[in-house]
Amino acid sequence: MSTYMAKAETLERKWYVIDAAGKPMGRTAVAAANILRGKHRPEFTPHVDCGEFVIVINADKAVLTGKKLEQKYYRRHSGYIGGLKEVQYKTLMATKPELAMELAIKGMLPHNTIGAKSATRLKVYAGADHKHAAQKPEAYEI
Repeated sequence: MSTYMAKAETLERKWYVIDAAGKPMGRTAVAAANILRGKHRPEFTPHVDCGEFVIVINADKAVLTGKKLEQKYYRRHSGYIGGLKEVQYKTLMATKPELAMELAIKGMLPHNTIGAKSATRLKVYAGADHKHAAQKPEAYEI
């Protein structure tokens, strides 16, 4: 008996909507990363991109537990001397909650070409509205 290997060309990709309102950001990110990777499918194959599309709504209402709002920082570096930029998560959640959610989800994807391709299927919105109604997304409960 041979092992089944999924092929990316033959897979049908569905669309899922995850509502992040009132839920911890990490839990929402784990659920989204699993769907993007395809780990929820019975035909999951590690070396094949089996993932589906994910829409995260209400990213501005996601909750950071503990003292993360004050103690956690988003850091980036320009590459030049003294080029470190830091933004506290309290400020980041107030100004760009979509970026905070995207960073959490992308950090849980593999850091290779499959993870980069999976990240392109992620759509994050701060509010409850999204422009993907034509794809008929299913609600995904965490």
